[in-house]
Amino acid sequence: MKGAASMHTKSQKTAQRVGRIITYIILIFAAVICLFPFLWMVSTSFKETSEIYKMPPDLIPTSPTVQNYIEGWKGADFGLFFKNSLFITIIATVGTVLSSAFVAYGFARFKARFSGLLFTILLATMMLPTQVTLIPQYLMFNKLGMVNTYFPLLIPSWLGGGAFNIFLFIQFFRTLPKELDEAAKIDGANSFQIFTKIMLPAVKPVMLAVLVMSLVYNWNDFFSPLIYLNDNKKFTIAIGLQFFKGSQGNVQIGQMMAMSLVALLPVLIIFAICQKYFIQGIKMSGLKG
Repeated sequence: MKGAASMHTKSQKTAQRVGRIITYIILIFAAVICLFPFLWMVSTSFKETSEIYKMPPDLIPTSPTVQNYIEGWKGADFGLFFKNSLFITIIATVGTVLSSAFVAYGFARFKARFSGLLFTILLATMMLPTQVTLIPQYLMFNKLGMVNTYFPLLIPSWLGGGAFNIFLFIQFFRTLPKELDEAAKIDGANSFQIFTKIMLPAVKPVMLAVLVMSLVYNWNDFFSPLIYLNDNKKFTIAIGLQFFKGSQGNVQIGQMMAMSLVALLPVLIIFAICQKYFIQGIKMSGLKG
């Protein structure tokens, strides 16, 4: 009996080991497929034009060069596009984090007659495609004389910051005991002081999660600047990459890949730094409440 039990245990361990190996192989294969476009972009950015169109193509450049980075940065005035994107991203991200936290605090801590209905309407806006609200928003900003300015890209971020971000904050605010608010009121704090001194420090993981998502969205946003901006000096990186496409269909692939990598690096660095807090914030907001 003992021999049969030990054989059964060994067979189970062997099956688990084989299953683990198969899982690792599948995950490695999937990772290679996902990373291959990025690796190809990096490789192409260091290739000469003649080598890019070589058949069969090589992943590793035979004669690496940084000329694509130099010509791409100077040729399309990429430094200006970089500054524009940086300005919009910082202002919009700060507005998204602060305004969404402020609105969520109101929904989570204050009860009014129609608060439930308003919260339902707020969640319903998450199901609306951007194209549905695009024309009314454009007409409104056009009437206000804000087309070809940064205001249409910044104002929405300071007026709620998006339903999904508000929802994340609400889920976390509801996990905080109301005794904190009551103790602060006894000490003489008002609602705004409770929000700034107690609530915001307690929701740092969620704030970082919203910050990363907002930063990535605003940095990579192509559609909104394309709609509202007409002046080349106000264009962002996402639009600036289109300058590498010639009018005759000619594409400067090497320079485009080089500048795409430059545009991607800030997002990768910030996500790598905030990854732990980002995942923690998503878990704490999505699984509780």
